[in-house]
Amino acid sequence: MDNRREAILKEIVENYIKDVKPVGSKALCDKFNCSSATIRNEMSILEDLGYIEKNHISSGRVPSEKGYRYYTDNLMKPKELTGEDVLKLQTIINNRELGINDAILRCVEIISEITDYTSVVLGKSASSNTLKQVSIINLDETHIVALVCTNKGIVENKQFEIKGTNIDEIVKTCEIINKMLIGTPIDLVRERLEFDIKPIIATKIKQYETVYNIFYDAFNDFSKNNPNVYMSGRANILKQPEYNNVDDIKRIVAKFEDDSLVRKIEEDKDGVNIYIGEENEFDDDVTIIKSHYNINGEEGTIAIVGPKRMEYDRVVALLNYIIKNFESRNNG
Repeated sequence: MDNRREAILKEIVENYIKDVKPVGSKALCDKFNCSSATIRNEMSILEDLGYIEKNHISSGRVPSEKGYRYYTDNLMKPKELTGEDVLKLQTIINNRELGINDAILRCVEIISEITDYTSVVLGKSASSNTLKQVSIINLDETHIVALVCTNKGIVENKQFEIKGTNIDEIVKTCEIINKMLIGTPIDLVRERLEFDIKPIIATKIKQYETVYNIFYDAFNDFSKNNPNVYMSGRANILKQPEYNNVDDIKRIVAKFEDDSLVRKIEEDKDGVNIYIGEENEFDDDVTIIKSHYNINGEEGTIAIVGPKRMEYDRVVALLNYIIKNFESRNNG
């Protein structure tokens, strides 16, 4: 790969990303001030090397997976973000009223909107958070609030009507839960509530079924509000012209519905990493750009899923920007 071939490959990749049209020699002649024969010869060499391939419906060439990989590793530079993109993200990042989880989810929603790709957040919060305390706040004679707090500072509350239920029995059950379940991973609390706590309160609490259901619902709400998997712009990928085959659409939609497959997107490497086609475990016809984050105890993966003809430079810049700025917000 000499300089001219690199430049031609870069032009082919970026033109194809922009226009979704195979690139012919004629389009490159003026750009490189070369004859059509010279460009065709260079394109032939690039094809022999496996960096571009012939499109079946055109005489032009399109990048291969190997070509995209060479481009991302050697030729691409992260794109400078527009002022509008920066303003949208900074408005979220600088909002101190939003917790880290909520702010990250809002940022990936914005990335989905401005790129037309699918964004995925895989959090480890539900499995890595442990129960720190359960509290009961008595609002009035018929209403209470149950507070669930974790070791990483996540707090969820749920209001209950307790007409006809003895508040002392609810408080007593709360004390038993705190004594027995503190330090339990949040995603195991409901199971232990069923098998460890319920048999005990059945012998001590008259209205144990009603009281049990209050705490079960409180922990159930916690799990719903702190999901392990969050997706934004699920349908965006289907707007891409690559996916015009009904079978392809059905296959990818089915994969987005399969949490075990989506979980394979999880990333444990630092930095922003690119997985093109067969390099990812999700689907051979997509690219996934993703990054691991660990901010103020909140840990997980942010991933952008799109076609192999993805705006690599823009997506890398967006992910770099939000990771860097969240870290700065935390350190500040």
